[in-house]
Amino acid sequence: MNPRTLTSVVAAAVTSVLVLAGCAAPSAPVAGASPSSSAAGWSYTDDIGNTVTLAQRPARIAGFTDQALSLFSYGIAPVAVFGRTDVATDTRFGGFDTSAMKIVGNSYGEINLEALAQAKPDLIVTGVYPTDRAGTIDSTQPYYGLKDREQQAKLAAIAPIVTVKVGGAGRDLLASNARLAIALGADQAKVDADKAGFEKAAANLTTVAKSSGLKVSAMYADANGIYLVKPEDEPETQLYKSLGVDYTELNPGGDYYWDIYSWENAGKVKVADIILLSDEGYQVEDLRKQKTFADDPALVAGQVYERRVAPMSYSAQAKNLDVLAGYLGSSKKVTS
Repeated sequence: MNPRTLTSVVAAAVTSVLVLAGCAAPSAPVAGASPSSSAAGWSYTDDIGNTVTLAQRPARIAGFTDQALSLFSYGIAPVAVFGRTDVATDTRFGGFDTSAMKIVGNSYGEINLEALAQAKPDLIVTGVYPTDRAGTIDSTQPYYGLKDREQQAKLAAIAPIVTVKVGGAGRDLLASNARLAIALGADQAKVDADKAGFEKAAANLTTVAKSSGLKVSAMYADANGIYLVKPEDEPETQLYKSLGVDYTELNPGGDYYWDIYSWENAGKVKVADIILLSDEGYQVEDLRKQKTFADDPALVAGQVYERRVAPMSYSAQAKNLDVLAGYLGSSKKVTS
């Protein structure tokens, strides 16, 4: 999961302006406020308390890629999507039939409203991110993926919008996405099966993480320096930490989401056995060119892997847990 555009996050972080669960048995239905869908109509209350009521359950769903992909995982195929980067090359859509899906935006906040309207969505789904680790939602800001409140109003004129709160515990976000999918017609049996697969992968990751004893840094890097993810502030990394992954946490308090280190101070970050590096920004060869970081133990050992940001659905996360377990199982201790 990515809480904001990397471009806007980095700019905000550099200026110090960062604006923006318990486990049930696998066979148990996903918990949450129950939406209603009957002859009387369809109603759904989203994560920030907004209720959408329609004459019937929406069948044509549009939305931001992260939320659309989660729904896709449960068999809810979107009619239109808008993304933060080029949707056509987004590998997360691999394996899905996207032939009937219209791409209406390939850059953060840039949405072709005419094309979106032509797709005739019944509902638009996107995310909303807290502005702090207390979970505060700034109602003066647009939803994630949208340029501003004016654009948000134009989207709402095309179809009602529901949001998924992307903050806090990873398990809560998984449950929230599943709840929405079920409300939109996903099969409960599939959700249960996917959740069971996720729990199996989670147990395996816990075992591997405990036996490996390796420390992991999740980061983004660019010309300004290294941006180290604070695992408790990102639902995906919070989930992995809760399963036993030992993340680098040099300053658990302080600013929300990122710890930022200029290249002059990069030596402070050379403490992990594995680096999970964003596929945006600097890559391995770029890191090797930084004199203050070229001798990083994980970099020298070749233990730099892609930081895979998968949809927060049970099936997608099960795959990610297995990949992360593979990284831990095939790597070695290189720090003291």
